[in-house]
Amino acid sequence: MANGGSGIRPFPFFRAGVRADPAVGAKPVLALEGVTKFFRPDVPTLRDVNLTVERGEFLFITGPSGAGKSTLLSLIYRAETPDDGRILFSGRDVARLAPKSIPYLRRNLGIVFQDFKVVDHWTVFENCAVALEILDMPRRLVRARVAEALERVGLAGRGDERTENLSGGEMQRCAVARAIVTEPALLLADEPTGNLDPHLALDILTLFEEINATGTTVLFATHDHSLISKRNHRIVSLEDGRITEARGGLKSWHGRLTKPLSSSSDEGRAA
Repeated sequence: MANGGSGIRPFPFFRAGVRADPAVGAKPVLALEGVTKFFRPDVPTLRDVNLTVERGEFLFITGPSGAGKSTLLSLIYRAETPDDGRILFSGRDVARLAPKSIPYLRRNLGIVFQDFKVVDHWTVFENCAVALEILDMPRRLVRARVAEALERVGLAGRGDERTENLSGGEMQRCAVARAIVTEPALLLADEPTGNLDPHLALDILTLFEEINATGTTVLFATHDHSLISKRNHRIVSLEDGRITEARGGLKSWHGRLTKPLSSSSDEGRAA
């Protein structure tokens, strides 16, 4: 990587299974502390949200449309800032980052959107390579990293194809490859299966699980309970601005939501 490793990132980041500074490795990859966000003065979208995510976890973020799932993710990647509370990524408060540091934060995050956000007239390779080219990575290394990412998502050998010629499921796989090519510590997925049929949706979920198995922490936002019911991942549900959780998937839900988490003392409690 050009400019030297310490010149690219303002503070250290890590993935599960990767050796890091012990002081950093002991911290959760993500912690929300009393986070509140208003878009209207009288109605908070998020209210006093407390959430801790450890390295290597896979979380479903769920709730009805408009519940605040996208808002929660946008706070993490600093598209928005909280009106109250803190969001700690690897122990650092992302809301207090200087504007010049925000791009460095995002280089340590992978983000996948429902509408793919690929550039139609670019090739698959170009869509993925751009995430590395902005780091001034040597061309040889860019080619190798993109080829590896495309192989992981099932698009090996298709780098020269224009994305406009791909199916919806293939476009989403291209978007996932772009998100993981930088080897992020945390992968954020905002309704990544919302535009896909049920069979393709399950394929994409499985792909995220395979990525999670390599050590990347995954937050997977979805309102599709048919997907959630197929797995036993930890669930965080948003409703009326508050969160409830079940650590053992729907089987631990006991037919109703758990008590809203309103203080950090509730973290770590299995539902």
